[in-house]
Amino acid sequence: MSEEQTVSLVDVLEEDEELEEEASAVLAGSDSDHCSYPQGYVKRQALYACNTCTPKGGEAAGVCLACSYKCHEGHDLFELYTKRNFRCDCGNRKFSELQCKLYPEKEEVNSLNKYSQNFFGVYCTCGRPYPDPDDQVEDEMIQCVVCEDWLHGRHLGCLVPDCVELQEMICEACMNKNPFLWTYAAHLAVPGVAVQVKEETGTDESNTNLPKKEEKPSCKRSREEAEPSCRLKELDAIGKKRVQSGAVFWPSAWRSRLCSCNACKESLSEAGLSFLLDESDTVLAYENKGKSNEQGQQRHDPLMSALDNLNRVQQLEIIHGYNDMKTELKDFLQRFAAEGKVVTPDDIRQFFEQQQSRKRQRVDAGRFYCT
Repeated sequence: MSEEQTVSLVDVLEEDEELEEEASAVLAGSDSDHCSYPQGYVKRQALYACNTCTPKGGEAAGVCLACSYKCHEGHDLFELYTKRNFRCDCGNRKFSELQCKLYPEKEEVNSLNKYSQNFFGVYCTCGRPYPDPDDQVEDEMIQCVVCEDWLHGRHLGCLVPDCVELQEMICEACMNKNPFLWTYAAHLAVPGVAVQVKEETGTDESNTNLPKKEEKPSCKRSREEAEPSCRLKELDAIGKKRVQSGAVFWPSAWRSRLCSCNACKESLSEAGLSFLLDESDTVLAYENKGKSNEQGQQRHDPLMSALDNLNRVQQLEIIHGYNDMKTELKDFLQRFAAEGKVVTPDDIRQFFEQQQSRKRQRVDAGRFYCT
């Protein structure tokens, strides 16, 4: 009989805790009780697409977190993670047989919403679903910060760097659609094994550390000369080149190093990329907000509110009892993990029976010494 692969309950609890943290980061930044439609085109929110109401072949539509719970319960939903500048479609013209239960007074269509293949449950340049039952290769999916599509790591055309969860990625298609990004990539992007960088001959090496600190203009210079210089033009003039293929990964705070002169702002606006100048647009900023909201809700936990109604002695007794049980349970489970054993229902039952026995002994001992 072959030995089956097993995991300890400690592993299960740790994995469950990680999943809860990830869910809190994504969902706690969105309202789970009220439709987001009245807020207009929300800067960033968790979104879903309903395959039951808007199947492939129809019009793409997205619904907010609250509507996914209240209006589409039991439906076949595609989790879209987060999207920027989106207004909830639930119950509008695209849903012929469904009316929004939370906010039925919607316009027929949200003309500024942007849709992609993700709204029909397919992703990446390969156009496959996720998870893909026919794909036997273990691979992570990474979201492009521009088009917001999700791509397999192996389809990015480059090696995925370490600490990828702290870095933003722009796919090759979006880089080529906005060629000026390649200039920034040569100076700001995370270096990768598959990336080749070369310098043009005749370049002054002393200028390679741009962006420079701008000199203060003298009073003799004209107003035009005193205008802030264009950082993008300065970087382009250096002549530092990068192989223009594959996706590009960017380090934290890279957006703050983009040029924000009037000309560049106008160009970004025309390309629909103004959000690149906004650090709070990042998914990481959204997730941190969600975690903060979740922590705030935990501080108002009903159990903690109940504790507030008890006197100080009762509060301490309950808190100490809880901490003792948590410590003992952790030690109990760690023994199984160290020995590679599986925790059975009988083991758990025995643990709590021992807890009850110890509690009775403490009570009996207390009665004895009080007489």
